[in-house]
Amino acid sequence: MTQATPQAQQSFVGFMREASPYLRAHRGQTFVVYLGGDLVEAPAFPLVVQDLALLCGIGVKLVLVHGARPQIEARLTVAGVATSLVGDLRVTDSATLQEVRPAIVLVRYAVEAQFAQVAGPRQIGAPGLRVTGGNFVVARPVGVVAGTDLQFTGEARKVDTQGLRAQLERSDIVLISPLAYSPTGELFSLNALALASALAVEINACKLVLYTPEAAITDGQGVLWRQVTAPELRDLPAFKGPPAAVLDAALRACQGGVERVHLVSSAQDGALLLELFTRDGVGTLISNVPFDQRRAATIEDVGGILALIEPLEAAGVLVKRSRAKLEREIGRFEIMVRDGMTVACGAVYPYPGEQMAELACIVVHPDYRRGGFGAALLMALERQALAAGSSCVFVLTTQTTHWFQEQGYVRSALEDLPIARQALYNAQRNSVVLVKNLSPR
Repeated sequence: MTQATPQAQQSFVGFMREASPYLRAHRGQTFVVYLGGDLVEAPAFPLVVQDLALLCGIGVKLVLVHGARPQIEARLTVAGVATSLVGDLRVTDSATLQEVRPAIVLVRYAVEAQFAQVAGPRQIGAPGLRVTGGNFVVARPVGVVAGTDLQFTGEARKVDTQGLRAQLERSDIVLISPLAYSPTGELFSLNALALASALAVEINACKLVLYTPEAAITDGQGVLWRQVTAPELRDLPAFKGPPAAVLDAALRACQGGVERVHLVSSAQDGALLLELFTRDGVGTLISNVPFDQRRAATIEDVGGILALIEPLEAAGVLVKRSRAKLEREIGRFEIMVRDGMTVACGAVYPYPGEQMAELACIVVHPDYRRGGFGAALLMALERQALAAGSSCVFVLTTQTTHWFQEQGYVRSALEDLPIARQALYNAQRNSVVLVKNLSPR
């Protein structure tokens, strides 16, 4: 066995420490994961199955929905059966259904076989890894779309959530194929993406994970969107990235109440783990509420603020604030939070008699100083000062003069500050005074 290098060991330790809160948060949660038929045939699929097995091992309840479009198209070509599409849905007549059914069954067998290989070399005494299924979905015909009868193309009519959850409580992985019967016994072919979205809504899944060759959304200006809200995505005039059908499934899930939809690249090894167990991820997160939140600080945020400012206090960049002082002044602070972690903070200290306010303790976590957090927070603090009646704000800084000047601040004299603030000025620090006039607009 080759021993890992010290760098590799530290990288592993760092990853595990960052992943720790996600390990706790994901345990016991239900994820629905969509696996396209192209992914099942890809050489990387065994690694994807290992990642899914890892999720199951830490207590995540998994519902997998597989597609089979390339396999279906291959069988139809060999059989010489011509079909057509209406939007993203295939017109499934009787001849087409005869080819669709075995194609889907073979894909299901391939998925189950891969999980069997992963489960095989487990340690003696370790719990087994079971993949189960069942008639959890009742189908109905899609009907006539754009004047065309889709015949045996169906959609989910009802989901046996109680039966499905019973399997999940046994720690089974539930594998759902895009075939389902109607109450009258007719068999229908379902769109796997739409089925995954509907299942996530019906069972109140915590997450819907959609594997797609292209997981990153880029807007019309070429800006990469790692996190986007459903309203923002609907309002984007133009964007590139995942197919429209993938985004439609994501939006339907969000509309149905699924908290987070993750678009994960099927081309990147370990993309699922990097997306779910690192703070910034590697795919695109779609949610109904912003991933990054700015809000007023509360007493529970004191620890997070101290973690931000203490390294700068130790370096002499910031004036030392005791926990007691911070607790007394917590109502003056605004923070920005990313996935539960405080990544930026700042405070407003108004001087009402002189219509001025000091902006202080503006700190951004080192990992996020290029993400626009500082500028966004500063703008919010300025709006807060303006709303409180201040027409002018000022800052005292020793090392970030240029950054504040880029935000519209100009050098000023100590005498321009409120009298009360002049009396507290620390000449030894020799801080630069920067002032900005605020526009009512």
